[in-house]
Amino acid sequence: MPKLMIFKEVIKQNSVPFTALLDQEGHYINGKWVSGKPTEVPMSGIILPLNNDDLKYIESGVYTVKEKKLYVVEPIKVDTKVKYKGDTYTIQSFKDLTEFTDVHIYLMRYRENTEGGGKV
Repeated sequence: MPKLMIFKEVIKQNSVPFTALLDQEGHYINGKWVSGKPTEVPMSGIILPLNNDDLKYIESGVYTVKEKKLYVVEPIKVDTKVKYKGDTYTIQSFKDLTEFTDVHIYLMRYRENTEGGGKV
């Protein structure tokens, strides 16, 4: 088995801030279920646009120019919503290279609000 490649310092030196919206568990109040509100958690990572090689291996449809790649050291749960530069994205699994490196690579899928045409 190859030795694990450590990129933690590279990620740290080149990262940008973003906000993960982590879902809190809901609870019952007076017998009625109340959904939890998302908690904003500041994080950082390297965010890059998709390149032509990424687009060759599409499995789940068409990507737009707004989709991005996210490189982080700490794992993020798939389907987590992320805010970056005023836009909202949903984290999707992209490449699992954790057998070889300490970096987690995700696809950030751009989300548009279908109600009213604004951002989510």
